[in-house]
Amino acid sequence: MQADVHHVADGTYLVHGSHTNWVILTEGDAVTLIDTGYPGDREQVLASLAQVGSAPEAVTAVLITHAHNDHLGAAEHLSAAHGTPVYLHEAEVPHARREFLHQVSVGTVLRNGWRPGVLPWAVHALRSGGTAHVPVTAPLAFPGPGALDVPGRPVPVHTPGHTDGHCAYHLPGTGVLVSGDALVTGHPTSRTEGPQLLPDMFHRERSRAAASLDALAVLEAEVLLPGHGPVHRGPVRDAALRARERAL
Repeated sequence: MQADVHHVADGTYLVHGSHTNWVILTEGDAVTLIDTGYPGDREQVLASLAQVGSAPEAVTAVLITHAHNDHLGAAEHLSAAHGTPVYLHEAEVPHARREFLHQVSVGTVLRNGWRPGVLPWAVHALRSGGTAHVPVTAPLAFPGPGALDVPGRPVPVHTPGHTDGHCAYHLPGTGVLVSGDALVTGHPTSRTEGPQLLPDMFHRERSRAAASLDALAVLEAEVLLPGHGPVHRGPVRDAALRARERAL
């Protein structure tokens, strides 16, 4: 299975899965994987590693932006099969263990079914494991502040609102921001193109998600790799401010 892999910066690859993106960071023979798609995207995740000349056993760490099924999908597989540690913000660790689930409900989706794109997206999400039970058995909180000691040296940036423990990952060395769902550039349920927040129904606290854009606007980055939508090039500050204006 061929994955849609894009080389966007030195040692940095954006992969488009089925409606969700993940990012591969390479450093020599070692790899960091940021997010893992839907459960149904597992073969694409493995194929994307092969396409950049790597393999699952070379993944030093899996970093998760947030524990929704479309980002958490293959994390437990990699952990169980290869002993790969899975890291999240401390507020997101119990979410990954599925002590609770802060994810859009089927009822909310149905109430929004009249909106363009929602029903086709929902059918795809169901088929891809969007409502599957995919807990991570032993998720880990970041060991401390600052850059993580993994390939790419990403710096977690807490951006709550979409979920309580949502984190973006800043790569100061390459001027890249992996924004997860804190800032996206498109979604099947949105008719807006370019930097934006996801539609309201997906956020645990929309006002907090909008406020978290300020944390992204102060970062020095010129390449935005979102959880949904294409790569965006240009100052991330401008992208975050544009999304903030649209959220008003």
